[in-house]
Amino acid sequence: MSELAVKPKKVAVLGATGLVGREIVKVLEQRSFPVSEIVLLASEHSAGTTIEFCGESYVVSTVNDRSFEGIDLALFSAGGSISKRWTPVAVSAGAVVIDNSAAWRMDPTVPLIVPEINPEDLSWHRGIIASPGCSTVQSLLPLFPLHKAAGLKYVAYSTYLSVSGTGNEAVEALGAGSRELLSGNEPPRDLVYPHPIAFDLLPHIGAFDQDGVTDEEWKLVRESQKVMHLPKLRVSCTAVRVPVFRGHGESIVASFDRHVTPAEATEILSNAPGVKVMDVPGDSVYPRPRYCEGKDPVYVGRIRADTGLDGAISMWVVADNLRKGAALNAVQIAEIL
Repeated sequence: MSELAVKPKKVAVLGATGLVGREIVKVLEQRSFPVSEIVLLASEHSAGTTIEFCGESYVVSTVNDRSFEGIDLALFSAGGSISKRWTPVAVSAGAVVIDNSAAWRMDPTVPLIVPEINPEDLSWHRGIIASPGCSTVQSLLPLFPLHKAAGLKYVAYSTYLSVSGTGNEAVEALGAGSRELLSGNEPPRDLVYPHPIAFDLLPHIGAFDQDGVTDEEWKLVRESQKVMHLPKLRVSCTAVRVPVFRGHGESIVASFDRHVTPAEATEILSNAPGVKVMDVPGDSVYPRPRYCEGKDPVYVGRIRADTGLDGAISMWVVADNLRKGAALNAVQIAEIL
């Protein structure tokens, strides 16, 4: 690594009090990212909160037009509208922005990066780099090495997305609603989801379009195509919010240009970066969200021949959505920079 690459950076984290923002701060410390100074930013509502980093306490400040002066690297995790507002300010001040929201992902001038898949796309960034949605990241880590070996031509996703993907309010709503139901009461109607999430499943993540496809479903389609440079890849998706606090699950069916056996798929995935196979056929060894919480890998199990498509593979994929799905992916991008 060059001297320039290891020079400590002045880093800002926007959205520092949110679930992903706090995880970004934690990952920066755990991976010993070369930080000369850290600036923690949030809305006026969250300003004044204290967050620990490398043994010291830092007070979160309200983001403003001067917040990014002198900043080398800005890690954003504060929602699309906030990113649209503050990214140009940060870039104008000389910072490189790595954004976790959907604001810039499909902008053709902004690279959408999963470091294990397309780090070369960082070469053409113009100050803004997008990190894909958490469900996209965890699905592509196993799919891409299979694609390199056999040529991916179709993928079908069914996603089981935890409430932490929505934020603190959703986590609190699940806890409160669960307590009410276990006490024999109806959960209160909250403002987070169209229906209470406790002990229920909601196949409704984002707005529906005129054909009944949700934003989350289109996100998986388009982001998969962009990251893997496969604009003609055929993708199907049903996205479901589930009453799990942390960790996303995905059922994936993938077909290829040639026949792929479960044994070949298992061997490929066992050597794939960022992937850990957790699979004992015929036994109860497979990834679960609670097992994966706080861990970095994307876990793959239930690897088997699909029962409907010849030569296709079915698999079950789980990851901590706050780690590789968001904070870790963003910090890994920063490490490459």
